[in-house]
Amino acid sequence: MEVEAVICPTCRQQQQKPSVPVPVQIQKADIGGFMKSEAFDFPEPEGSGFIEVVATFASILLLVVTFPLAIFFCFKVVQEYERAVIFRLGRLRRGGARGPGIFFILPCIDAYRCVDLRTVSFDVPPQEILTHDSVTVAVDAVVYYRVYNPTVAVSNVVDYSHSTRLLAATTLRNVLGTKNLAEILSERESISHTMQAALDEATDPWGVKVERVEIKDVRLPVQLQRAMAAEAEAAREARAKVIAAEGEMKASRALKEASDVMVESPAALQLRYLQTLNTISAEKNSTIIFPIPIDILTPFFSGALKKK
Repeated sequence: MEVEAVICPTCRQQQQKPSVPVPVQIQKADIGGFMKSEAFDFPEPEGSGFIEVVATFASILLLVVTFPLAIFFCFKVVQEYERAVIFRLGRLRRGGARGPGIFFILPCIDAYRCVDLRTVSFDVPPQEILTHDSVTVAVDAVVYYRVYNPTVAVSNVVDYSHSTRLLAATTLRNVLGTKNLAEILSERESISHTMQAALDEATDPWGVKVERVEIKDVRLPVQLQRAMAAEAEAAREARAKVIAAEGEMKASRALKEASDVMVESPAALQLRYLQTLNTISAEKNSTIIFPIPIDILTPFFSGALKKK
């Protein structure tokens, strides 16, 4: 007697349905008193193979056999500012990073890596940059960053710290290469914000958050410094001449107004003579000068002209 297996249409559709990646919520680090989370499309893990089951069983058996001593190697502690990313037989364990506090690992099959969540600062080495107006300058900067997702920082990049340093140096050269020398010297804050946005966007897939970028120093060639100093000195001298000319113009206007007042009152001119004489005698000079009005000499000049 033959028996035919009957499969319902719903079961047949479920068997033929391909596996679809399931979005997994990976919890980010608790920074600043609040939790962050981001969805990453990781494929649903397959079932454990025979070798994995045997290895896990052997690890548990080893733990039981060496019970009192193995406890000291299975329990680990991470600080408040650290997180531990655990791999079991090369696979990332579910639940994200562990910590802070104590966590448990199985001997021989579990490996973990601690990630520091504190803000890290580093100096970008001086970069020789050719500006947009063909001037060679050496610029260095300082970058502040932190890890906000330790799981991604360990899984997606080999060394997030070294990669961030190289990317910061490259970004500094790319950003300053599009600026003129005057813009580099006067717009440091805007350049820092531009670099911070570019670095933050590039390091986001690595689980790194760039918090701040600051331009430290801009070193100019010695010849260019001398040329700029000469230009600044010439500009100061030009401004001084303009100010002196304006002062002379205002003084001449004041003298003109004073002469108009003295013409109306001849006694004012005599008083001015006496005041000048008093000023000269106050300096204890041996020479005393008596000013003679020009009006006294006018009849003599007029008589000489008539004789001619």
